[in-house]
Amino acid sequence: MTMSTNDFEAVIGLECHVQLDTLSKVFTGAAAAFGAPPNTHIDPHTLGLPGSLPVLNHRVVEFALRMGLACACRIAPSSQFARKHYFYPDLPKGYQISQFDAPICEGGRIEFLDGDGETKRSVRLVRIHLEEDAGKNLHVPGAPPLKGSLVDYNRAGVPLIEIVSEPDLRSAAEAAGFLKAIRQLVRFLQISDGNMEEGSLRCDANVSIRPRGETRLGTKVEVKNINSFKFVEKAIEYEVARQIEVVRGGGRVVAETRGWDADRGISRSQRSKEEAHDYRYFPDPDLPPLHIASDWLAAVRRDLPELPLDRRSRYITVLGLPPYDATVLTAERDLCDYFDTLLSACGVKATGEIAPTHKTLARLGASWLAVELLGVLNRDSKSLADSPVPAAALGELVQLIADETISGKQAKDLFARMYKNGDSPTRLVEELGLRQVSDPAIIEAACRKVISAPENQKQVEKFAQNPKLLGFFVGKAIAETGGRGKPDLVSATLLRLLSERNQA
Repeated sequence: MTMSTNDFEAVIGLECHVQLDTLSKVFTGAAAAFGAPPNTHIDPHTLGLPGSLPVLNHRVVEFALRMGLACACRIAPSSQFARKHYFYPDLPKGYQISQFDAPICEGGRIEFLDGDGETKRSVRLVRIHLEEDAGKNLHVPGAPPLKGSLVDYNRAGVPLIEIVSEPDLRSAAEAAGFLKAIRQLVRFLQISDGNMEEGSLRCDANVSIRPRGETRLGTKVEVKNINSFKFVEKAIEYEVARQIEVVRGGGRVVAETRGWDADRGISRSQRSKEEAHDYRYFPDPDLPPLHIASDWLAAVRRDLPELPLDRRSRYITVLGLPPYDATVLTAERDLCDYFDTLLSACGVKATGEIAPTHKTLARLGASWLAVELLGVLNRDSKSLADSPVPAAALGELVQLIADETISGKQAKDLFARMYKNGDSPTRLVEELGLRQVSDPAIIEAACRKVISAPENQKQVEKFAQNPKLLGFFVGKAIAETGGRGKPDLVSATLLRLLSERNQA
């Protein structure tokens, strides 16, 4: 019987490397920043020179603990560094310092929203461990003497955490969602920028297939060299299809490592698992066991920020924001921090039971942030950090709209001035005399003047048969107040006066 594509299930696990955003490397004081000229962030230990000894960076361990706690991992009171031996030009010592059988974090999970934006997925983790990065090989085409390979050791020794998932993912889209959740999380925790283009976040995918309903795992193939969310999906989709085609053709999937060729959209076999290196792990004799003091772990736990999905849930349940708006605002930590500051400026406490008026302020503030401010920032290719409108100032503007001090149209004009000059909205309202007129006597006088104007009598006569003409009178009456008449009060007053006139 010929098996169709739908007869198979994909089983996927990811191994994700995250470069930690520390000033110096993991075992030496050499700088760790990206983008320096080749071989300028080096020192004797980076180059593996005899006599140089590793000294563990305290900040690196703290960052690993943040990630482990955020993922509900079991934090090992004692963990061990090991030497992982292999010989390649980008590894000057001939071994990589990593963690093998005693990692700093074990178990745990990462949660994220599935493609529908509502269903929560939870993927179990095997471990999170610390290690150092290797250098970078640069392959130079052309003629001798330039043709060949060069090595840049700036990246060698940069701190990494490796996050290894259980094979809980079942599609390429799920794998991309999991990887995006890691990026969001490390950025919220402020331990990495998660920039895949610069190599701050990299992943290898372990992919297998099995007949639907089968519980045993199939033969695993590792796909390496994946450097974007788009390519994660494409590489896994390609590999799943390739394996299904092999099985349907009567063949057998072999355990191997394959490299993703993004230019051609295919994977290439690099080596079989039988040819894989024996890394000859053993405890690093220059590094003692890493002991985590309980009071330090408690301090790191206390300093954890509210996590993205928790924050999104609070925005929905407490503030009453639509799920889409809550998802947009929690995409980045600086965005929801800005939003929380905006709410505080409006007097909104975004926890517990809040008043309906505060929910209205929250929805209004979310709209002005996501639509108006982010709109002009995107137009001008600016980040939120470059915004000329501070969160407190935008909160002031939202409050002025909500308490009907200014109209929506006036607010847009004020916002344009704030964005251009960084002005305070409250000060601008007073300087420009923009405070809405809500005195019933003044409003009624303006409305009566418009209704009695000779040039408006044809519209007055037609109003009884065409109530849509009310908008004509509203515009005229607001103009009579210098553009400051409160629109709903003007509209109600005109409707009353015109109805009385027609009944007379």
